[in-house]
Amino acid sequence: MSTGPLQSAAYEAADAFDANELFQRNGWTDGLPIVPPTESNVRAFLDGAGLAPDHLIGVEPVRRRRITAEKVAIAAVMAGCLPEYLPLVVAIIEAMCEPQFGLHGSTASTGGSAPFIAVNGPVRTALGMNATHNVLANGSRANAAIGRSIRLFVINVLGGVPGQLDRSTLGHPGKFTFCVAEDEEDSAWIPLSVERGVPAGTSAVTVMAAESPHQVMNEWTHDPKEILDTYAAAIRANMLTYSIWEGNYALVIARQHRQIFAAAQWSKQNIRDYVFEVACVARREWRSVGKAAVAGRKDEARIYRALRSPDDLLVIAAGGPAGGFGAVVPPWYGKKSLAVTKAVDSDAR
Repeated sequence: MSTGPLQSAAYEAADAFDANELFQRNGWTDGLPIVPPTESNVRAFLDGAGLAPDHLIGVEPVRRRRITAEKVAIAAVMAGCLPEYLPLVVAIIEAMCEPQFGLHGSTASTGGSAPFIAVNGPVRTALGMNATHNVLANGSRANAAIGRSIRLFVINVLGGVPGQLDRSTLGHPGKFTFCVAEDEEDSAWIPLSVERGVPAGTSAVTVMAAESPHQVMNEWTHDPKEILDTYAAAIRANMLTYSIWEGNYALVIARQHRQIFAAAQWSKQNIRDYVFEVACVARREWRSVGKAAVAGRKDEARIYRALRSPDDLLVIAAGGPAGGFGAVVPPWYGKKSLAVTKAVDSDAR
């Protein structure tokens, strides 16, 4: 059981509708309705995870904001989570507090990034997470609420209110929620978390500060290189029209393309190696996208790569069974913010 008093301010509300209106008036939500974080609800979440209210989850590295379990539980309740989701939400926030993630910059920048969350291990099925149909959108309470809890945490704990600390010029829909599960059951590939050092069979999250996903399609070939040329074209377009700086990119590869790679015996490592070689642009290509003014400031023949090494590419098996589709998820600011993978302390009960 959670012990000790809750430290957050308490407010009186006649009912759930009145509570929601209070939160809306005060800018404590993302604009959507919330579940009122009553003391009993918050304590139920903390009890389920075995966390005391004042348990330190992490510290925001730049402004040194201390993040307690109570504050995280409040965000999870508001987002519509169930108590068993909390250990996963905690792991996501722990990952975001790692200095290499760049939590302050990625949540305050005019670039308008959002945490892209990929989940691996038993927690996916225990919580009923979606890894297939419509995987980047609606349809799963767990995916939606877990991702949304991170946005409400950023708003209310870190002060990431649009127009205040959050200076996003545009933002993108992933700032509501941006969470997927990897389709481990229908993939011969090694799960993302295992590739990144987490023991097999352990639940884990990978979090990356990301811009909006770019959907691609190629249904006219069974050559793995030609399929990847389509993904790489989207990466190069991002390098020219948004940011040329190298860092993490993620590929979300649905079943139809995965079957082509499987037939050719291509592993995730084969994919990373190939994309590393072809996802690059010459500085002079900026002239083709209206950026001639900066193309000539340095050596125009200089080659820029999307990735520092093949290991920068995150390859995720997810998406519906039909259609030659996939998605490229670009980074916010190259190596200024790197993806972080964390094990979940305890699987959902």
